[in-house]
Amino acid sequence: MHGHRRRSRSHETPGSGAHDPHDATAEGIPSRLKRLLGLLAIAQLMVILDITAVNVALPDMAESLDISGGDIGWAVTSYSLVFGSLLLLGGRLADLVGRRRVFLTGLGVFTTASVAAALAGSEETLFAARAAQGLGAALLSPAALAIIMATFTDGRQRAQALGVWGAVGGAGAAVGVLLGGALTSAVGWEAIFLINVPVGVAVAIASFKVIPADVAGPRWSGLDLSGAVLATASIATLVFALSQASSAGWDSFQTLGLGLLALAGLATFAIVELRTRHPLLRVQRLGDRGVGGGFVMMLAVSSVLFGSFLLVSLYMQSVLGTGAMATGLGFLPFALALAAGVHVGSHVVTRAGLRIPMASGFAIAAGGMLLLSGVDERGSYASDVLPGMLVAGAGLGVVLVSVSVSIMTGTQEDESGMLSGLKTTGHEIGGSIGIAALATIATGTVGHSAVGDLGDAFLVAAAIAGSASLIAMILLPSAASFLPKLRLAPRIAIH
Repeated sequence: MHGHRRRSRSHETPGSGAHDPHDATAEGIPSRLKRLLGLLAIAQLMVILDITAVNVALPDMAESLDISGGDIGWAVTSYSLVFGSLLLLGGRLADLVGRRRVFLTGLGVFTTASVAAALAGSEETLFAARAAQGLGAALLSPAALAIIMATFTDGRQRAQALGVWGAVGGAGAAVGVLLGGALTSAVGWEAIFLINVPVGVAVAIASFKVIPADVAGPRWSGLDLSGAVLATASIATLVFALSQASSAGWDSFQTLGLGLLALAGLATFAIVELRTRHPLLRVQRLGDRGVGGGFVMMLAVSSVLFGSFLLVSLYMQSVLGTGAMATGLGFLPFALALAAGVHVGSHVVTRAGLRIPMASGFAIAAGGMLLLSGVDERGSYASDVLPGMLVAGAGLGVVLVSVSVSIMTGTQEDESGMLSGLKTTGHEIGGSIGIAALATIATGTVGHSAVGDLGDAFLVAAAIAGSASLIAMILLPSAASFLPKLRLAPRIAIH
């Protein structure tokens, strides 16, 4: 099939980033595209690390800035609220204003806000700086993924690139725990933010050499402001309701009221987008089984990934008495297993399509959660954590790359940023759901030498993964309809 693919360089322009897939190296990806992918992965890793690394440093932040126990959670919530709610807007801006422009703007905001967070002398300053980091991340992340979609035009190379992106998102969260513990213990919590400065500056300098320039000028006329306001307000309300559910109660007026308000806002957003000439999100794209089905799968995998991440941390620190540094080291096997799953998944989806890899990955992850559900208060890391962590990590790695390929394959020229924002929004909302739901189940008796609730929470995670395995076989497109679309990935000009 590949031998009949048309070979032409006639549409390339200098610096456009377009390429002939047949100039690939033996490894499948040309060296210049490897440099581009590596640069974007470093930028995304910086964003991911600042989510989990901060969790480890919260006690030190609270003591240093005299923040009460109930308020310190806003160091995380302020970031996630802004990040999650602005991703759709950030992705659309990348399509209209220019992918490199938006990427560099987001990088600049994120790096500057990191300095402000490190120098914060009060809780208000810290929370504001974290919100500003969320804004920068909401511009940087979807723009970076849109650049990948624009430059990796061969289907197999694109799957490999999305595999690297998936590995950064999953394994980076585990590495963040280790990095956060190491920096906080050795230097202080401020180092978690200050390390972003040299990295951010280096990425910015390299971007002008590695990332293709935006050819066209910014286009503001197609920006859907009404849709942006509706989407931002609705998603922010939903993320807030979920983040506070375990403390306010799932049946509280706050949780139910804000949850219903958010859903009503999202329904209104969908209606408005269907009637708008230049929508923030083409809602009709959710009818595509790859896009819509992939979005549902992203919600599921993120809820299992981040929820189980929290559960393992709770068990290791609250039950086994493991310190922050040792807990971080304990997550390294998970990161390696996930990276291995991503590597396998990026090759399998180009041959078998989406259904089988996605369903198999979720089934393996469910098995890992079942192993973890047997945690015992007299257990150990080697017997109670490591086996389930390795199995779950491998399965989740396969799913993460499959989800990315599912949502992003078939992207048209003017919507790579839009779908990048949709994918990352699903990642954030799914993670919020998983953390809120599983934390509510798990924290009933943790800290009182009982782990029954933790085991139940892992069983719920297994049920989510198992259900997603079955749903994947129904929602996702068949290999016969998906593989031609993957192998004939369109050239997308940078503009």
